[in-house]
Amino acid sequence: MNFSSDNWAGASQPVMDALTRHNHGFAPAYGTDPLTDRITQRFRDLFETDVSVYFTATGTAANALSMAACARPGGLILASETAHLHCDEWGAAEFYTHGMKIVPLSAPEGRIAPEAVSEALERFGQASRFGAPAAMSLTQATECGMVYSPAEVAALTEQAHARGLVCHMDGARFANALVHLGASPAEMTWKAGIDVLSFGGTKNGCWCAEAIVVFNPEALPHLATHRARAGHLFSKSRFVAAQFDGYFEGDHWLDLAGRANGAAARLARGIDESGRARVAWSTQANEVFAVLTKAQIEKLRGEGALFHEWSREGCAADEHVVRLVASFATTDDEVDRFISLL
Repeated sequence: MNFSSDNWAGASQPVMDALTRHNHGFAPAYGTDPLTDRITQRFRDLFETDVSVYFTATGTAANALSMAACARPGGLILASETAHLHCDEWGAAEFYTHGMKIVPLSAPEGRIAPEAVSEALERFGQASRFGAPAAMSLTQATECGMVYSPAEVAALTEQAHARGLVCHMDGARFANALVHLGASPAEMTWKAGIDVLSFGGTKNGCWCAEAIVVFNPEALPHLATHRARAGHLFSKSRFVAAQFDGYFEGDHWLDLAGRANGAAARLARGIDESGRARVAWSTQANEVFAVLTKAQIEKLRGEGALFHEWSREGCAADEHVVRLVASFATTDDEVDRFISLL
């Protein structure tokens, strides 16, 4: 019963098979190989527009380098108060941008409200000595497992663009959000005003495959240089491309996300129907946030369940919100056993 994180799951077999398939002969280095070119075109086909694609090893690098490429002195980054960019990446964005500050915005269930953006833009206007907003980062799906609709994304980016901000999307669980919405990659990104996307594959069946997808190159003119200086220009780039080859083939990436979302939905439904616990808010992607008693947490862990405690907001004295993450590898047996133990 491993609900710790989708990072704990292995790589899918088609991804591993693709690595083996492309592990022969010689190929030009540093992203100049034919396979990398083919996968770049695959990204263009997926997003229905001309894009630049820059592979990185981690989502942290994709996020931080995106911010570095649009950095300016005294710049501010608007982001959710729960965003990985703000809470979980060791100050990487601040480091790579040479000191841009992250302004955390109130975000119930992880989603930033339009009024929170407008208030921040008003607060840090032209006369602000604290700094001037330079970028806005949205997480899709959010750290609370919720999803922005394309219309919600557009409402936020419209405000940001009016003030000259670059709009970034942290898509660590991009596929999970896409499956939930039934939208196209284009509708969820550049058509809704996103300039640059951190496209995640690692949480959804790859072992080391992340990409920065740029829709508006004028907003990030020196991204290639930033990536190279940060040590994320791979000499054997074809092996990241190989993972994406297996990942995209036959819409495998969407199948993987659908499995994870389905397991999460089944888990959430079972928790609610148990009558002994409750789900803190709706489950839209592959994360479930449940309110459990301390005794239940101890019992479940004693029986081998792995998960993380999240917060105590809105809980009774003996309760805690826990985060349960499903992956493509989560089995029905794991879900059933967890529910039966409740």
